[in-house]
Amino acid sequence: MKFMKLGSRPDTFYTSEAVRSVSSEVSSDLIVQVKGSRYLLHKFPLLSKCLRLQRLCSESQSPESSQHQIVQLPDFPGGVEAFELCAKFCYGITVTLSAYNIVAARCAAEYLQMTEEVEKGNLIFKLEAFLNSCILQGWKDAIVTLQSTKAFPLWSEDLGITGRCIDAIASKVLAHPTKMNLSRSYSRRGAGGDVVSCNGSESLRHSKKTSSSGKGWWAEDLAELSVDLYWRTMIAIKSGVRVPANLIGDALRIYAARWLPNVSKYAKSEESNNPSEESTDSLTDIFSKHALILESIISLLPPEKSAVSTGFLLKLLKAANILRASTASKAELSSRIAIQLEDAAVADLLIPSEPHKGFTIYDVDAVMTILEQFMMQGQPSPPTSPPRRTKDFERRRSRSAENVDLEFQESRRSSSASHSSKLKVAKLVDGYLQEIARDPNLPMSKFIAVAESIPDFARIDHDDLYRAIDIYLKGHQELNKTERKRLCRTLDCRKLSMEACMHAAQNELLPLRVVVQVLFFEQARATVSGAHITELPGNIKALLAKAAPPEDGTKTSAASFTAAKMTPNSKLSTLKMKLAEDDELDGNFAAGKDSRTTAKALCVAPNRPKKMFSKLWSSRNCASQRI
Repeated sequence: MKFMKLGSRPDTFYTSEAVRSVSSEVSSDLIVQVKGSRYLLHKFPLLSKCLRLQRLCSESQSPESSQHQIVQLPDFPGGVEAFELCAKFCYGITVTLSAYNIVAARCAAEYLQMTEEVEKGNLIFKLEAFLNSCILQGWKDAIVTLQSTKAFPLWSEDLGITGRCIDAIASKVLAHPTKMNLSRSYSRRGAGGDVVSCNGSESLRHSKKTSSSGKGWWAEDLAELSVDLYWRTMIAIKSGVRVPANLIGDALRIYAARWLPNVSKYAKSEESNNPSEESTDSLTDIFSKHALILESIISLLPPEKSAVSTGFLLKLLKAANILRASTASKAELSSRIAIQLEDAAVADLLIPSEPHKGFTIYDVDAVMTILEQFMMQGQPSPPTSPPRRTKDFERRRSRSAENVDLEFQESRRSSSASHSSKLKVAKLVDGYLQEIARDPNLPMSKFIAVAESIPDFARIDHDDLYRAIDIYLKGHQELNKTERKRLCRTLDCRKLSMEACMHAAQNELLPLRVVVQVLFFEQARATVSGAHITELPGNIKALLAKAAPPEDGTKTSAASFTAAKMTPNSKLSTLKMKLAEDDELDGNFAAGKDSRTTAKALCVAPNRPKKMFSKLWSSRNCASQRI
């Protein structure tokens, strides 16, 4: 910390009966009132350096009976401390100037008009020389001086102190954005830091820690600034285009951690009508203050992808919900999150609903907005496997056509979501569905909307989606048969693993249609591969017989149905018939949906049969299993 001493006389100011005076053999003839305090002083040393006091004394007329002329300075910047510093300078008394009081002294000297026109080498000249040659040249001093301008915003702006401090700080960051040789936070850890006089002599040795190097050395120090000064400083730093975007992102994260603590406590305070004990301001003022900080951080986010982590962006979005930030700020966050959504974690997506209007635990609409924007990034990428077709005569595109599409997508990589990104997001969404499925207030329509927001090719398997549906069914057992069918239409039984199929075949919450699909596709795969088809489990036969009685009106018992000998072809035909009949009963819900939900598409055997489901039939001896 640099300092400057002016004057050589000892301090002779003293207080007597609430009046500040100066020891002198000459009787005082001037009373100056500064914000309720009175100073008994002399005209000659003051008027010889203060043009404003000269004019005030010449304009005011004192009573002839009074030996003291009274001058009132009610709007004096800096208060009694700044005035006393200027008065001591006029008397030649020693005063010490540093980054902590130079702004107040400079504003006070400007108010008193202590210019060169009045006397050469006046206070304004000395302060400007100290400010430019010492204060603004040091990192720590520039930071402290900029902070002190907050007490005198208008004066500091008019005198150019604020702008000069910001420019000095930005220039130092731009000169060495990754060197930690000036950080004030590291010197604070030493024995009081470095104190250097204006002449350059050191009173404490330099700390060895300040010579170490690191990334973002300046971020911690700037985090102490108020939001308006921080915003202006960061704008100046970003305009230099020399600081990497990731360092800007790290600085914003540090600032958010400093000024945006756990804002959820404010939401709880609002719900309980108990204002925060840490502040005397109303809860509305607290929300407005933190919302301003949040929106300032959002406006400073670098445009480069991955400059800040997706988790940090989602935390900002959570804070935006709680603090009721503007719609524009939320939209900006959603757009940035969508660009790098594949890097998010499930816990990051669990955004609490807005306290004043949310009836669900999590804000599903916000996540839907992010997913929609993610999918709208350019044209969809070509799948690695052929999509399911609605008609048998539709063939897979040629390899050359796929290569053309791949080259086209490569040229649009900067603006479109890659195929691998969509695969990651699909896993992310399925994990998110498993979390929100536990919410008893979550409408089925929102659950389905999130599930269907992912294209078919992005889900390599449907195990996670099946788990999410199972969790939702367990938490919403009031759903009727039609609703359960609608919920399960997003599930593709051909993409279930053997373990998932084993569980689904015994899941009594699933519609019969889904259970039959699992069995049908296993039978179809086994038939195509030429594997031995075992007898259907007895409980499945009974369920099929009970679910579809004969149309001719004759009564057929479940026992006679299970006793009938079934060939491989008859088994497939029976399962196929059950699927078709079940689809006819649910025809109203199939209208307008994708053709993959029709019985015809379900009955098309896959081109690449798998043997992994053959173990399903080997478990038929476990008679205790339930559907």
